[in-house]
Amino acid sequence: MLINDCGLYCLTYSCFYSRALEVSAEENAARMKRKRCEGSGESCSPADWIRQEDCPVGIRNVGNTCWFSAVIQSLFHLPVFRRLVLNYCLSERVLEKCTSHSEKRNIAFMQELRCLFALMVGSNRRFVDPSAAVELLRDAFRTSEAQQDVSEFTHKLLDWLEDAFQLAANGNNPEDKQNNPMVQLFYGTFVAERIHEGKIVSNIEQFGQYPLQVNGFNNLDECLEGAMVEGEIESLHSDQTMSSGQERWFSKLPPVLTFELSRFEFNQSLGRPEKIHKKLEFPQVIYMDSRYLHKNVDQTHGRRGEVKRLKDQLTVLQQKLEGYKNYGSGPTKYPLADMLQYVLEFATTKPTDVSPASFSLPCLSPSKCLISCCSQTEPDDAGSSDGSGCLQTATQKTPIHKPFTQCRPPMEMPLQPAPHSVTEEELYFVRSCLQRWRAEVENTVNELKASIDKVSQALEGMYSDNSLCQVPYRLHAVLVHEGQASAGHYWAYIYDHANKRWLKYNDVMVTESTWEELVRDSYGGMTNASAYCLMYISDKLPYLIAEDTDDETGQALKGMDSLPSILRRYVREDNRWFQQELREWEEQFCQAQCEEVHIEKPIPEEPQNPEQEPKPEPVQEQTNEVSEGPSTDSTPMMLTPAMQGVIFAIAKARQVFDKDGPEAGLIKAFHEEYSRLYELSQEETTPQQDPRLQHVLVYLFQNQAPNRVIERTLLEQFADRNLSFDDRAVSIMREARSKIRLIKPEDMDMDEYLQWHDDYSMFKTVFAYLLTGLEQYQNGKYATIFIFSICRIREALNYLAHAHQDNSVLLRKGERKGVDQSLIALYRRKCLKELNESAATLFKSPDANDVAEAETIMNECIIPCMHLMVRDSVSQEDLDVIELIRSCWCSYLGQDMDDSLQEKLSEFLPRVLDSSAGMVVLKEPPKVRKSPHDLCSRLTAVMESIHSTSVVAVK
Repeated sequence: MLINDCGLYCLTYSCFYSRALEVSAEENAARMKRKRCEGSGESCSPADWIRQEDCPVGIRNVGNTCWFSAVIQSLFHLPVFRRLVLNYCLSERVLEKCTSHSEKRNIAFMQELRCLFALMVGSNRRFVDPSAAVELLRDAFRTSEAQQDVSEFTHKLLDWLEDAFQLAANGNNPEDKQNNPMVQLFYGTFVAERIHEGKIVSNIEQFGQYPLQVNGFNNLDECLEGAMVEGEIESLHSDQTMSSGQERWFSKLPPVLTFELSRFEFNQSLGRPEKIHKKLEFPQVIYMDSRYLHKNVDQTHGRRGEVKRLKDQLTVLQQKLEGYKNYGSGPTKYPLADMLQYVLEFATTKPTDVSPASFSLPCLSPSKCLISCCSQTEPDDAGSSDGSGCLQTATQKTPIHKPFTQCRPPMEMPLQPAPHSVTEEELYFVRSCLQRWRAEVENTVNELKASIDKVSQALEGMYSDNSLCQVPYRLHAVLVHEGQASAGHYWAYIYDHANKRWLKYNDVMVTESTWEELVRDSYGGMTNASAYCLMYISDKLPYLIAEDTDDETGQALKGMDSLPSILRRYVREDNRWFQQELREWEEQFCQAQCEEVHIEKPIPEEPQNPEQEPKPEPVQEQTNEVSEGPSTDSTPMMLTPAMQGVIFAIAKARQVFDKDGPEAGLIKAFHEEYSRLYELSQEETTPQQDPRLQHVLVYLFQNQAPNRVIERTLLEQFADRNLSFDDRAVSIMREARSKIRLIKPEDMDMDEYLQWHDDYSMFKTVFAYLLTGLEQYQNGKYATIFIFSICRIREALNYLAHAHQDNSVLLRKGERKGVDQSLIALYRRKCLKELNESAATLFKSPDANDVAEAETIMNECIIPCMHLMVRDSVSQEDLDVIELIRSCWCSYLGQDMDDSLQEKLSEFLPRVLDSSAGMVVLKEPPKVRKSPHDLCSRLTAVMESIHSTSVVAVK
């Protein structure tokens, strides 16, 4: 019985371990910060790295380590294994005896694995960095750069874990592994039997991961029978047999049963390994007692004999059916029933009186044709034929002359072959025979099909008795490999037992999935992706997936509560470092925004932007500069739509101003403009018009900003210095500024106020990126010169990628804070597909410059965009485009090409397949125009261009 109380091993750790965890947390935070700076690009938002509630944590790919993420995630999400690792402890007595290099290495690895698991339980990060544990594993392999094989890594990992737990389970006797929890959990035994000199010789062997061949089999049961029964392999869909005189039977199944699917074989002629892409099906539940357990050997032998008899019968039936379906002695064969029907049709076709030679005579002249094209009547005994060929009746009807175009023989009804002559007696005899034979053939074919179905059902149900379905194993994880033998990418599908759903773990990306998606990616035969390792767990052992519970209350422990106290402190320390890192990012972001505001401040297009007056103090300085009378500046004033609205509001408040003074005039004008903008915010957004572009207050209204933010923003509009065009406007402007000065710090959170306007500024930037990208895409799509089209679409993809990235930040704050993400994603996919097609075309060109251009497109445009797509919450449509791009470049692996092309392909193909590794650096787009009036007109023009499928022309 597996030891469930993992605390049995938790004796004591020396005091230096606690300090080591604190140092490890600090180092991990520094490592994560460094990795983020290296791999995310400057425009990345810190919000992208925050873990969402109830979402599992991903694992960063630290350089060809997707295999690590796939295996570790599948083990971590097995609660019984997670408890073993988190509660692993050694006493000081055992630590003092650990003097060998391997023992110290295993203990160090367990410490790093415990820390990694603890972070995966309670970290606030969206993903964690496994570098420390990976570096220890890499030392055990030949190279640190090449991708490691999943089975090789898993074997090494289990060996280390087994040795480490052996120290905790029984430090006095390293050979006694009965109490080793790793052995109890992952290892089973089988009995190998063979006949030697007429006697059965058997021996018991231990196994961990059980290897299975893929070639020659269609499903997991066939693979297992092929591996277990070497004496005579009987598969339901194969008539091949092998004889080696040995059988294997499982005598003890482990709680966690892992199958290795041999997907690679060495090609002797080519001198290199190749991947087997053959389709192999596997079930969600497999019953291991149906034909594999040693205790059922007699029953299974009897059923295998029956299977052999049924298979022989099935083979005979299929051969007979094949004879009817493919009949004939020549190279071309046809169904016999169809052949009899064709002969019957030939025999019953009426012969024609027109000789074949008559069809070769053309019309001599239009006049002859006109004469011959008379109206046709049914000939009878009174009728006769004259020399012209027209039928004439006794009444001598006048012929009707048809147009010249109708004089040709009717060609739409070709003449069918027919016997030259056949008597009624012959026709009756032939028809009766052929009809009887055809009916006999059809009946025989139907009977054969029914017999085949019956035998097939008997074969399928041979091992479906309830007595042989008592040991169910449920699929827990599927490790998938995509690519070829030389390069590829690994990820895992893991079943969430608590929520009854499948999740896909692709390095830092953790997304909800379905069984249908798993089948598509795992069965093989359809794409370059296929299952490489299957992990089943016993369905009769609920403790395998049971969560931790409190000893006193019995309630389930989740998150940080399930961690030992020392690991809980470690995770809290790491989260503290993460929060500090977020604050540093926010400070850098605000500083960059302030610098941008400082640069954009003199632009006269947006004088109403509150960023010009971030604090009350500058208002006082501006007030001192305002003259008492109208402005005499001869410089023409740029009136934006927002400023025009303020001017109209002041005009509407003229009577109130003249009657009750400036304060009453300001209040009246304020209410007029407030009401106008509120009504504008209620207008429906259409593809050609977005009211939020017209005014910042519309954006604030639609996002339900606090009233204090809305009122201050509008008050800033009335305090703008550009209103000094007459005495009334100057008085209202001065009144507005005095109101702003009266706002106390406790009444207005300026950080909140500026954040709202920063969001609106980013909203306009996103819109500007989107519109510029759509303009470039439309113009590139209709460009007549190939290189010009590529340049335009490259620019379009860059703008759309930045738009999608910044828009994701806004949408996380609110649904109406950003732009419709589906529109950006749609045209990002269009650009990716067209740009990839262009790159593939250039890559195959004999011109070296074209090949270099293709490589540049992949490295600077397509690959960075793919990386950003998989890092975000990727949609199924995006995944389909990514799979299309991967398949396109993987297809080149089997083609003959120059060594230089092969080298270039090998440089960027791993990054195409592994979209979570490496740096993500997007080319910074040029500055864009983002004044509200400009964006409104461009939006209308772009949408008209899209719907009319023409180039963009902004009026």
